[in-house]
Amino acid sequence: MKIALLTLLLVLTLCLPFIFAQDASQWHLPEGAKARLGKGSVTHIKFSPDGTRLAVAGSIGIWIYDAQTYQEIALLTGHTATVWSISFSGDGKMLASGSDDSTIRLWDVATGELRKTLTGDMVGVDSVSFSSDNLTLASGSRTSPTIRLWDVATGELRKTFRNIGQSTEVLFSGDGRTLASGSNNGTIRLWDVVTGELLHSIKGHKDRVNSISFSADGKMLASVGEVRDRTVRIWDVATGELRHTLTEHVHEALSVAFSGDGTTLAIGGLLWDVAAGKPRTSLKGHKDRVNSVAFNSDGRTLASIERYRIIRIWDVATGELRKTFIGHTDWVDSITLRNGGNTVATGSREGTIRLWDIDTGKVRETHEFAWHAFNIIAFSGDSFTMASGSQNGTIRLWDVASGKHRKSLFGHTTWVDSVSFSEDGKTVASGSQDNAVRLWDALTGELRHTLTGHTAHVNSVAFSSDGNTLASGSSDSTIRLWDVATGELQKTLVGTGTMVESVAFNSAGNTLAVGSWDGTLRLWDVTTGKLRKTLAGHTSQVFCVSFSDDGEMLASGSADALVRLWNVATGDLQKTFEGHTGKVNDVAFSSDRQMLVSGSADGTVLLWDLR
Repeated sequence: MKIALLTLLLVLTLCLPFIFAQDASQWHLPEGAKARLGKGSVTHIKFSPDGTRLAVAGSIGIWIYDAQTYQEIALLTGHTATVWSISFSGDGKMLASGSDDSTIRLWDVATGELRKTLTGDMVGVDSVSFSSDNLTLASGSRTSPTIRLWDVATGELRKTFRNIGQSTEVLFSGDGRTLASGSNNGTIRLWDVVTGELLHSIKGHKDRVNSISFSADGKMLASVGEVRDRTVRIWDVATGELRHTLTEHVHEALSVAFSGDGTTLAIGGLLWDVAAGKPRTSLKGHKDRVNSVAFNSDGRTLASIERYRIIRIWDVATGELRKTFIGHTDWVDSITLRNGGNTVATGSREGTIRLWDIDTGKVRETHEFAWHAFNIIAFSGDSFTMASGSQNGTIRLWDVASGKHRKSLFGHTTWVDSVSFSEDGKTVASGSQDNAVRLWDALTGELRHTLTGHTAHVNSVAFSSDGNTLASGSSDSTIRLWDVATGELQKTLVGTGTMVESVAFNSAGNTLAVGSWDGTLRLWDVTTGKLRKTLAGHTSQVFCVSFSDDGEMLASGSADALVRLWNVATGDLQKTFEGHTGKVNDVAFSSDRQMLVSGSADGTVLLWDLR
């Protein structure tokens, strides 16, 4: 019996890497979640010093890949917000991560265990860098001009430097004697780490310094400006003087990195010959901005992140694409359930629509839309049509199956903040920062009514299930109920005392749920216009509310990254679901009331088991 058990354990152990590789998106599910759709967005990428591991920071943690097979090895979780920066220690034993949750975490690379959490007077950590002797960690924040040097062994703060402007990136030179810092005002500063003396204050970029990189010998520093600057500059570290300014082929670059031998500079989707001062290889395949690049230690491989969700591995010598990672997903704005709840359709303001198979957790279809500047999106009830609102006031209707544009609706004069379909899909409502609500014929695109009366931005619109009434919520702290057929105002609900972020009718149409800026929810009697209940619990804006089909439960999602489940009859809080690391933009119940689905700015959808 013991031999059989040992054999079984051995087989399971040998099979674990394969099982994990297949189900990586399901690692570290939060309590109460039955599945996760998507692996979240990715922000920063680094190879380990020995070249065996690839670490990728993202919205739900840090992914660790095998740099030979590119299979997932681990997901390091614990941060409660997006991780923006990672750094390996020189010996490869530790990994540091900095996050929007205002903490720095030190991880054991071999085991994946958390060694230390560094906290202090910080609001968001955007950059971390180990010194070459592994004893000191530098950190910077885009919300503060203070650069901090930490004792890695004790976790104590050793020293602070004062930058000019908020610190966009900090980086030690290879010998650990110099610290470079970029700022949001275009200035780069070089510091003597031992004395704390400011060596050089370098000015040249017209806007935020987005990324910096030392050459291996420490003699050169490369920097790239934000998109409005559109330059890459190479500086002499000893003198602080400008050596080269690169303006061609850099429009997609938000990150720069020197190869280990200093001969090549990666600039977004371009490899630059440093000695010759001209392009060497163009990496064909990138379609958008490159957010992060990193060379392997031998200089033969380059990893890149495009648009916060696409990871690519390149052969440096030939410029050929070796590998594209799938599964990472950006910001989820809107969700809806299809096919009896077996399919989840998700939409992103980045212009991507995905249809997910709930049983497998895999993407069935992906549609990339040609026009990406969505401010808000919504699906029709059958989820075959999508409406998108834009910053210029235009509303577009799209065919979800083909990804083709069907119609453009013109009328709003500025940002469209909310769109909604009637239950039968024949009418589209829109709310805008021009303070107006408009009703459109979804088939012809004709404007039916313009509804005026709000005195501030209209943040949310929702139809009653019979399609006869439209509710609109505004920053003017009022909710208005409109007759859809005539466009006339039926009622104005006042008394919220705060901006209205979201509205939703129950299926019977007699109750309206309202989510507000102050984190409260209110239930209104539609017939009488009276406030029934106020539900308190969220600590920030409530961006979405949704009733179950039977009207007995109400779900809410908030900027506090929490999903809350409420009993409508009593107003009691039934459950709080924690697990998202970004604001929750949409929630939806399955028709059988056994599952709640939430979509978040962290790029994932979580399926919560209500049973």
